[in-house]
Amino acid sequence: MRILVVGAGAIGGYFGGRLLQAGRDVTFLVRPRRAGELASAGLVIKSPNGDVTLNNPPTVQADALKDKFDVVLLSCKAFDLDDAIKSFAAAVGPNTAIIPMLNGMKHLDTLDARFGKERVLGGLCAIAATLNEKREVVQLQPMQSINYGERDGKLSDRVKAIDEAFKSGINGAAASQNIMQDMWEKWVFLSSLAASTSLMRTSVGNILAAPGGRDFLLGMLDETSAIATASGYTPGGPFFERVKGMLTTEGSPMTASMFRDIKAGLPVEADHVIGDLIARGDAAKVPVPKLRIAYTHLKAYEKQRVG
Repeated sequence: MRILVVGAGAIGGYFGGRLLQAGRDVTFLVRPRRAGELASAGLVIKSPNGDVTLNNPPTVQADALKDKFDVVLLSCKAFDLDDAIKSFAAAVGPNTAIIPMLNGMKHLDTLDARFGKERVLGGLCAIAATLNEKREVVQLQPMQSINYGERDGKLSDRVKAIDEAFKSGINGAAASQNIMQDMWEKWVFLSSLAASTSLMRTSVGNILAAPGGRDFLLGMLDETSAIATASGYTPGGPFFERVKGMLTTEGSPMTASMFRDIKAGLPVEADHVIGDLIARGDAAKVPVPKLRIAYTHLKAYEKQRVG
């Protein structure tokens, strides 16, 4: 099975690196600068689950991409999706499976329109990782998972084959027969956390310590959950209780990566993670006053950033 990992940043570098470490046929689609870094220093992973340096990992640049791949693992940010599609389009053949690990749902429509729905699986991952100043992949916590599956819930032969390959190198890899439900539940959690910590510019614990903080956090969770329910994906009881617990843990240092991107002056996925959720809420006539305030805040940040 030939696997093309689009990008070798924190997410693609980690999961692709683990597959390469396990002896899988992995190629990284990267830009010239990253290709040079990988050629000179290798793909370095620093992790509680074990460090590894992969010397001279196979790379290809978009203008030299000609071969078709069995799997395309897509881990870009939503605002880079159009450019990413242009870069890997030549690798997609009749039997290629694309596994997007982007947040939200909007990217599925974009990928379906370009490559056909039959080539686009559902997918998501959970990992805390970053690139350090040496451009090494650093996993910040032991927790990691990656899920993938047919969007109609069938356990197809191609998903079984992908599952076998991924499990050989990635702890926490698992095929899902409820991938759309999984994606929606991640979206509910992520958007609640991102909207809250980005708007308040601080951690869950500090929000809880403020007057009205608990009601604010749980109100945000109620809004996002109501949109999921109206869309046909009611968050499961155990999931909801687990997330509710995470959002009401006193002293919690937890923040969203979106908030951390704001602190660093980086682009954010305002439209993909929050804006699209609001649009779905509007279509279902679900009131979302807290989400609207958070979205206005994010768009104002974007305006300030590029202005």
